[in-house]
Amino acid sequence: MKKLWFQLHWLVGITAGTVLVVIGLTGAILAFRDEVLDLLNPGVTSVAVRQAPMVAPPQVAEAVQRAHPGARISSITVYAEPGASARVTLAPAPGEKHGETVFVDPYSGAMLPALRYDGVFEWVESLHRFLLLPRDDGRPVVGGLALCLMGLALSGLYLRWPRRALDWRTWLTFDTRLTGRSFLWGLHSVAGTWALAAYLVFTVSGVYWSFDVVRDTVDGWAGVSRPPRAAAAAKPKMAREAGAKRAEAADLTLAWTTFQQQAPGWKTVVLRPPERATQPLQVLWLDGEATHIRARSRMSINQQTGAIVKHEPYAQMGMAARALTTFYPLHIGTYFGLPGRLFMFFASLSLPGFAVTGWMLYLKRRRQKRSAQAERAKLAGAVDGADPVLMAYASQTGSAERLALQSAALLQKAGVAVHVQSLEKLTPPLLGNYRRVLFVASSFGEGEPPDPARRFSRLLHAAAEELAHLQYAVLALGDRNYLQFCGFGRTLDTRLRVLGAQPLHPMIEVDNGDAGALARWSHALHELAGVGGGAPQDALSAGAPDSDYTSWRLARRELLNPGSIGGELHEITLTRDGGADWRPGALLDVWPGHYAPGQAARRYSVASLPADGCLQLLVRQVRNGQGMGLASGWLTAQAKPGDEVRVRLVANPAFDMHDGAQPAIYIGNGSGMAGLRSHLRARAAGGQRRNWLVFGERQREFDGICAGEIQDLQQRGYLPELDLVYSRDAGGQYVQERLRARAGQLRGWIADGAVIYVCGSLEGMAGGVDKALEEIIGSAALDELRESGRYRRDVY
Repeated sequence: MKKLWFQLHWLVGITAGTVLVVIGLTGAILAFRDEVLDLLNPGVTSVAVRQAPMVAPPQVAEAVQRAHPGARISSITVYAEPGASARVTLAPAPGEKHGETVFVDPYSGAMLPALRYDGVFEWVESLHRFLLLPRDDGRPVVGGLALCLMGLALSGLYLRWPRRALDWRTWLTFDTRLTGRSFLWGLHSVAGTWALAAYLVFTVSGVYWSFDVVRDTVDGWAGVSRPPRAAAAAKPKMAREAGAKRAEAADLTLAWTTFQQQAPGWKTVVLRPPERATQPLQVLWLDGEATHIRARSRMSINQQTGAIVKHEPYAQMGMAARALTTFYPLHIGTYFGLPGRLFMFFASLSLPGFAVTGWMLYLKRRRQKRSAQAERAKLAGAVDGADPVLMAYASQTGSAERLALQSAALLQKAGVAVHVQSLEKLTPPLLGNYRRVLFVASSFGEGEPPDPARRFSRLLHAAAEELAHLQYAVLALGDRNYLQFCGFGRTLDTRLRVLGAQPLHPMIEVDNGDAGALARWSHALHELAGVGGGAPQDALSAGAPDSDYTSWRLARRELLNPGSIGGELHEITLTRDGGADWRPGALLDVWPGHYAPGQAARRYSVASLPADGCLQLLVRQVRNGQGMGLASGWLTAQAKPGDEVRVRLVANPAFDMHDGAQPAIYIGNGSGMAGLRSHLRARAAGGQRRNWLVFGERQREFDGICAGEIQDLQQRGYLPELDLVYSRDAGGQYVQERLRARAGQLRGWIADGAVIYVCGSLEGMAGGVDKALEEIIGSAALDELRESGRYRRDVY
């Protein structure tokens, strides 16, 4: 259903949406019609206020009759506001559609100059209401377009419905630092949400005015009757001839006196003299308490006697009838005063913006689709084999699909059998049919899986399959301006590791099409294809695969936990001439010194600051059936002081230090102290004292990691709250248990705006902390912390 609505949204948007631009622009022009005409016609619609009584409608009528002898007055509009000119409309001459409008000085009764430029606005109004077509032809066309606008608004709401629907920020804000398609999509969807209410008002009122069958049905339900338009417009020849011989109109004095007695607090009055003096005078008026410009009361008055024939105060109308009178003021925004008018003005003015951004998104999607089709055509003669590589992609806009197809083409050219498949059609059990799987995974929104990959992501997290046989690699596409950079790619990589799959090389993250990252992926494909027999000659991007790595020297390593029952934990210190710059929480990719093709870099949290003059890591020595880990063994045992180390600093915005003096809570275990230590050093250097560290290890006697530095920070007042917990000591605890024990204080710090940082193992500690926080503050509050950037994690 979502695909169907997506296609309908685009189809209507690029067809009817183009014409809706005209209606939107003309509506914006008409929004302040009166104000613009006042500006262009000084001294016409209003005059300077004078200390003199304002003339009454009877005197206005007499003055107009003297200036226009023989003309019939069809309406007189007067205002209680000082200085507002009286407005008189004359009946149209034979063969004319509209009569002349005359403005009268409200103090002297003198005729004022004609209103200039009003004809321009009449033309714009005809374009807005009927698209310059004959009235009976234009009304249904505009009504159909109104229905299209309703469809666009509601389908857009459905298509952008976020997972966290109760978070107002998701609905009404987006990151303006985004670029390319992400910026266009954010602008298009968020602006559409802001304007949604206006467009629904436009469409409901537009449909009501455009289709007689709709209006008659609604009016009948509301108990409102209106004379048939055709009958009112048709004037037999006999009636026209009789009109020329009619008697003079009756004096309005008696009727005006009666009206003033019945409605002393009027604000605006419209008098409609009948064609014959024997017919009653129709009066419509707004009193001083009127809620909108169509909250008009009605009165019929006998012109000869001044007696009231009919009196219909607005307050006594039925609720449905009163509701119908709000259509026009809601449509133009005056129901809510100047703010409402401005809102409807900008909503109308934004319609061209939706058309432009919609077309840009559509054309970009078309280009990507054509590119993907071309790449897929190259794979038409795919090499089959007994051990194919599965190239799986998760794509929202087509970029990931295109890269997956390009990657598959490179492997195919080298003779490697490749199957290309969207995650939309995959399940975890199907991964068991392959020995090697390459994932090209984009992220959507704030680190969520693209729509086609949501089902696979859900199934993967619920899966219990053992994937120890599987070798995989992940190319994660993202944009660092989002809070969760490459969020889905990281989640995918983590879950595959938990299920036992073996990475062919570390996940490669691509920031908005970064050429260097794509070059590393291309290099990895060369290596994979070389194992399969022959290396491809093409590349996804230019540049050497390790062009952004730099050489450092191993200056020192120190064992931090001698005698520990856990693995050895070493502090590794690297130096180089000239140094480098990075932020607290940054990561470091390290190539082992005995690197060989097919082996990959390893990633560690940086435990120092640039001001320290060195790069420090906390590396746990990993041991398995084959011996020590590739990188950890080399760094902690095999490399010698002075040896060259090839490294690459990687920004980590999701774990970056927050600005300002907000409190900070640091939670971690084991080698996770590295990421926390860089933050604590930066906070102390910046004079920020409200810091709380909750850190866990096995035994206090052997695992007091960085104990001296922690004690120094506490003594200097930079760690007013400190909880060191040891799970293997008598009465030991885990960090999540300590958090529950201090739930009250934790809630207080969070209420004060604290930012929470978690660094360490994903399984066990990080998951336990997540669950504990959810119990302590609730899932909704935890989600709010995540989305506002106050819950930051660097877990592995």
